[in-house]
Amino acid sequence: VFGKDITLILILNNLSFDRKTVKVDMSASTILYTRRAVAEILKATTSVDLGSKQGKHIRLKIPYSYYGKYLTTDKRIQVTALCEVMHMHGVKLLVEKTIILEDTNIIIKIPRRVVVNKAVTLEISYANPLPEPVDRCVLLVTLMNQQVKIHLARLAPRERSKIYFEFTPRRTGPLQLQVDFSCDKFSHVKGFVTIAVAPA
Repeated sequence: VFGKDITLILILNNLSFDRKTVKVDMSASTILYTRRAVAEILKATTSVDLGSKQGKHIRLKIPYSYYGKYLTTDKRIQVTALCEVMHMHGVKLLVEKTIILEDTNIIIKIPRRVVVNKAVTLEISYANPLPEPVDRCVLLVTLMNQQVKIHLARLAPRERSKIYFEFTPRRTGPLQLQVDFSCDKFSHVKGFVTIAVAPA
């Protein structure tokens, strides 16, 4: 989840009866959805001895403080591990994993029944998932081809807050509501909901 430390585990298994030493070069970079690297955020090298038919786990931790300021709106991190079996020339294995961090920031609550030409109030809750305060918070609400920009108070670390948004639907059928939350530390955290508008 965005704002939290990331923990990964690499599992190495020696399928042979011979002892093996494996050198592991690990790196992590923030990337765009095109897989183009933005910034390298972690580099580590370790060596593992594997006995006959033995398996071992290597734990890799990426703290939020390493990736936070380098993350793009795509919220993607690519982790690679190059495993080289020592004393066996040319035996290498590359393991890659792309992590897409989830947002759990926006929650939209709508009444059970929404009726045409009758005012309705929605509850929109938003959060700061980071271990640091955020400022210049803005909520952009898009509904019925109109946008409303709402400036919000700063949020303390891990704080959740909510606003109430009132509107009157002018036609029956499905209505798409989109909420976009931005602040000085991250931008474009989105929430969507489809509202079924009933006849009067």
